[in-house]
Amino acid sequence: MEIEGRNTGGRTALITGASRGLGLALAQALAAQGWTLILTARGEKALAAAARHLAQRTVVVAIPGDITDPGHRESVADAVRAVGGADVVVNNAGVLGPSPLPEMLDYPIAALEEILRVNAVAPLALLQAIRPALREGARILNISSDAAGEGYPGWGGYGASKAAFELWTAALAAERPEWRVYRVDPGDMRTEMHQAAFPGEDISDRPLPEASVPGLLRLVAGDLPSGRYRVRDLPAPEGGAE
Repeated sequence: MEIEGRNTGGRTALITGASRGLGLALAQALAAQGWTLILTARGEKALAAAARHLAQRTVVVAIPGDITDPGHRESVADAVRAVGGADVVVNNAGVLGPSPLPEMLDYPIAALEEILRVNAVAPLALLQAIRPALREGARILNISSDAAGEGYPGWGGYGASKAAFELWTAALAAERPEWRVYRVDPGDMRTEMHQAAFPGEDISDRPLPEASVPGLLRLVAGDLPSGRYRVRDLPAPEGGAE
């Protein structure tokens, strides 16, 4: 566990998959507001570079590792306890599965089991690990996809994992009315994962992840009820995420 930056005394957010893409874009926006950040991702070098940059604005705890690993989840929980708890959890880490995207009758079963473990099971296991350290009125942002509800050719494995992810998120929202629990559709984005879904194709027409950040900040800072949101349909909060 590596801690960098200066303690601003503000609120704390835990973001998984924070070394690039949407996770990093959101971390940058929250750092600008002085939030303490606990960041985790599998890419150790990329995460360390992101943490060094973000530490110029706020305190950053960087914990490289895989959220499917129980030991790593406990390290994350230790970090949350060390900073006094978390106000926001963003379950953003995930995998696409095989590329090019296979049809369901050709889908490798071992790969399907893995994508379900990473995208649907591990985020719940992480929440269970950090549950005692979540602050009053915690907000859970579970990053999903429109593939969770649409039968796109080739997207069945990924979509199945996100559908399971969304269903337990909805159940959690019903069970924990004192929290705000969000199923979040960020829209298509120009990311490495999206490029892997379309190998060799030009995806430069897709918006950068930063286009989805204002809507995420609305969920972080506003008072919207638990539910499912397409974040690009949400206006940015007035005054940022403070």
